[in-house]
Amino acid sequence: MHNLYAIFAKFLDICKMFSGDLVNEKGNIPRRGVVPKFSDLEVISLSLAAESIGIDSESFLFSKLNEYKDDFSSLISRRQYNDRRKLTIGLCNQVRERIASKVDGGEAIFCIDSMPIEVCRPIRSKRCKMGKNNYDKAPNYGYCASQGKHYYGYKLHSLCGLSGVIHSFDLTKASVHDIHYLKDVKCNFQNCTIIGDRGYIGAAIQLDLFEKANIKLEVPYRSNQKDWKPVFSPFAKARKRVETLFAQLCDQFMIIRNYAKQTEGLFTRITGKISALTILQYINKINNKPIGQIKYALI
Repeated sequence: MHNLYAIFAKFLDICKMFSGDLVNEKGNIPRRGVVPKFSDLEVISLSLAAESIGIDSESFLFSKLNEYKDDFSSLISRRQYNDRRKLTIGLCNQVRERIASKVDGGEAIFCIDSMPIEVCRPIRSKRCKMGKNNYDKAPNYGYCASQGKHYYGYKLHSLCGLSGVIHSFDLTKASVHDIHYLKDVKCNFQNCTIIGDRGYIGAAIQLDLFEKANIKLEVPYRSNQKDWKPVFSPFAKARKRVETLFAQLCDQFMIIRNYAKQTEGLFTRITGKISALTILQYINKINNKPIGQIKYALI
């Protein structure tokens, strides 16, 4: 079995290394008020350590922490942990972005795709309270063509490099079309090639990306298109990289299992899972292992 405190200490060292000017000397986001004994970096590290070994339930995590009372002498309560985990999600994502750049910096070719994040079965959607107070953040109905099913929830959009490191991601309503995420991509990336599936077909979108950010969008043609041509095999093989990432997130990190009651909690959990994945890839890199073998990173 994994030693939770040993993993926490390793993750804390990595977070301290990459946090830099984002936190003060105590490891906290600079803000007014009482200085917490359990720092923001420790909250993030505990969250990522738990996600890395498949503990995605806060109830189970705190029951597990009873075995490490001597190691976590300044541990906060479960309620405080939940609140501060949401509070520090921006810091967590900034640290993740720095680690991703270290592992897979200077990329010029990326893969893009989306996957469904179901919050409940469609038949129970009317009883779901997630996002009821804010329509803009509320889940809705969508359709996943690859799985051939309708679902109620959100859609996770992701952009990763060829080595398998996620550089950018976002969570939208399930009904939002994939091409709308490209509006965010062109603001953050330029002078690169992006490989997508048929969901990103659109001559106007491709032209807009090329003119405004010098991004070349490569998508396979539909068989009934006039200018049809066979898929360039290296691109078809490269696009499987993002599908493998989604499979790892579903398997080891159980991203499709939802315990969150509100959208903020769901986004916090998803960011934590993707950040934990990135740290495991970084550990593999510094240990000269294939970065994709995340199940063996902590062995």
